[in-house]
Amino acid sequence: MSSIVQKKTIIHPIWLRITHWLNALAVIVMILSGWRIYNASPIFPFRIPSEWTLGGWLGGALQWHFAAMWLLFFNGLIYLLFNAGSGRLWKKFFPLRPTDVLRDMLKALSGKLQHDSLDKYNAVQKLAYVSVILDLILLVISGLAIWKSVQFPLLRELMGGFDTARIVHFCAMAFLVAFVVVHVVMVALVPRTLLAMLRGR
Repeated sequence: MSSIVQKKTIIHPIWLRITHWLNALAVIVMILSGWRIYNASPIFPFRIPSEWTLGGWLGGALQWHFAAMWLLFFNGLIYLLFNAGSGRLWKKFFPLRPTDVLRDMLKALSGKLQHDSLDKYNAVQKLAYVSVILDLILLVISGLAIWKSVQFPLLRELMGGFDTARIVHFCAMAFLVAFVVVHVVMVALVPRTLLAMLRGR
């Protein structure tokens, strides 16, 4: 009986927690090293402060970026396969209705959105998580179009050319940074969500 009760209290299985933290590590390294790479050849009229970057120089930043890229790719693939195979992807993130998103967004802006249950996501959370998954996929595709532009000309052209692929990659990165900032703020406001991701309960 106790084992049944314990099983019911598990919110995040071990595979989810491991892939979550590995993805977080990969994303942070890729963002910081990506900023250093961007500074070597800016596409907009500004640079990222060097204190916020990783790698020290272009070659070092590229090494960090590619190392984190492979971690993100394989770990992210495992995350998606386990989510889809276990049925968690459909159970946690769908259905996702625009009316529900609007309702929960208005509640959030008015401070009335509750977090009573950690094992269920509200519509705003569903939208945020689905969006960041799609954004990470776009980051990988646009990054591949930049990294292997000659080897994958079709992919490069689908991105609108090399320069456009760089813009897409940067904008997708900016969205990811915004997600991370909001995610950290929400965790600070509801700290038991962090405990659940560490302990699973």
